Amino acid sequence: MFASLLSVRALLVAIFMLMAGSGFLATLIAIRLEEAGVGALVIGLVATSYFAGLMFGALRVTPLIVRVGHIRAFAAFVSIYSASSLTYALTDYWPIWIVLRFIDGFVMSGVFVCLESWLNRVARPDNRSAILAAYMIALYLGQALGQFLLNLQDNAPSLPFMISAILLSLTLLPVVLTRIAQPVMEDIAPFSLRRLYAASPLGIVGVLSTGLMMGAFYGLGAVFAQRLGLPLALVAAFTSIVIAGGVVLQYPLGILSDRFDRRRVIVGTMLATAAVCAALVLADGPLAVFVPGALFGGFAFALYPLCVAHANDHLSEGERVGASSGLVLVYSAGAVVGPLLGSFAMAMAGPGGLFAAIGSVALLAALFGLWRTIIALPVPAEEQQAFVGLPRTSTAAAVLESEPSATTDQNGDS
Repeated sequence: MFASLLSVRALLVAIFMLMAGSGFLATLIAIRLEEAGVGALVIGLVATSYFAGLMFGALRVTPLIVRVGHIRAFAAFVSIYSASSLTYALTDYWPIWIVLRFIDGFVMSGVFVCLESWLNRVARPDNRSAILAAYMIALYLGQALGQFLLNLQDNAPSLPFMISAILLSLTLLPVVLTRIAQPVMEDIAPFSLRRLYAASPLGIVGVLSTGLMMGAFYGLGAVFAQRLGLPLALVAAFTSIVIAGGVVLQYPLGILSDRFDRRRVIVGTMLATAAVCAALVLADGPLAVFVPGALFGGFAFALYPLCVAHANDHLSEGERVGASSGLVLVYSAGAVVGPLLGSFAMAMAGPGGLFAAIGSVALLAALFGLWRTIIALPVPAEEQQAFVGLPRTSTAAAVLESEPSATTDQNGDS
């Protein structure tokens, strides 16, 4: 297993540096807009622009990568992201930031497709789980640690954007110097929404709901913390601890879902998310948000892989890649709407409106799940697909979670 990870160490270093340099930008941009006095609705619009770019990129970047190759495409995507990060330091005009965030989302989608399809090239049945786990650790660790770069703006407002651009530029080195051969891109055709819903109603509703919740949090979580009175250092700590919580609980909940009716685990996780959101709404002091924040990350981050696993329980082996890639797009659609929903709730009800909206989505999804458990029989535990922790990144992750296809070069609810 260790040898397998050494073979992809360049890609793991790249994703860590990429997330360290870009993962905190959503938080930083939300804070800057809040300090500039723009309303929650504008902050939500800027945030939703990123997810719109991510969704558009998921549909459009693959032909570009096929045409120019992984290394050239990766270099182009990261270079554009680095230039975009520096542009934020030149202007604080929010309509321009909307355009920049759309570009950020588009190129980030391309980066994820490049890295994940590359990892899939060297993954084999005996090391696939280890590579996927290492990838997720690098991704979330970089994102969590990157939040603390927010503290650099005390010295110079433009410094965090410059550091972001430096880290993004350095991300190119391990990739352009790698000796891993470029993979053959697979044409993944997602299921239609009708087929996805027919196969697993709870799977698609759960993924859509998770996109709504996570899009709202990533877009406005920092604004929530800041409006509660947390200083910048604690805002960074709050967002970081939410991400860390998502890593800690994902696998324990996944193992639980392998042993029992997965629908009940999803419903329980949705209800737990709603309860934690209620605690965040009712928090009586700035420091009272940290424990429920960690729990929110733990439960909410686990929902996407749980729902994907549940959908896969109702699909044949040959259908799972297409269905999973379709679920990524459903998640992205929810994430586009999430910041708008969260910003409207905050405009109406203050800071706590964000988690009131997220909790309401979780509660509605839980009620839908309960309805499904009443009207449909469960998949027997012994017939369920084993849980796999998944990033919510690109359609290429759908291939990474599955067995390699015949075209892959092995060298390198119902």
